[in-house]
Amino acid sequence: MPRDRQTNPQKNRTGEAGPGWESLRLSIRIDLPGGGRVGPGKVALLEAIGREGSISGGGRALRMSYRRAWALVEELNAALGTALVVATTGGAGGGGARLTPAGAALVAGYRAIERQATALAARQMAALALDGNAPRG
Repeated sequence: MPRDRQTNPQKNRTGEAGPGWESLRLSIRIDLPGGGRVGPGKVALLEAIGREGSISGGGRALRMSYRRAWALVEELNAALGTALVVATTGGAGGGGARLTPAGAALVAGYRAIERQATALAARQMAALALDGNAPRG
């Protein structure tokens, strides 16, 4: 059982401690043909890079090392066969990074899928939250 559910049990509609179904959240992962994956973490990294203007800044915003952030960007670039982030080398003005049109399209498309899937699943997720006997993962 995840740690947060052990230390922070929530009560269901009958007032009994339940497994935390009241705070259900849908998470989407897209499996790519070559075996790569795009999910909430990588999309959040792309968003942070776009917002911060650098790979290191995006990584820091997510408490991730530059090396890890760069590896994830390279993994995405290879899996999709196109650059999602363009990095510029440092100099007098310093370096930076920005999302390419493909990177921005991936983020927008993923977030659209996430919104639509969440809307479609809302009724079923609400039913799980109300049922203290909902199945455990």
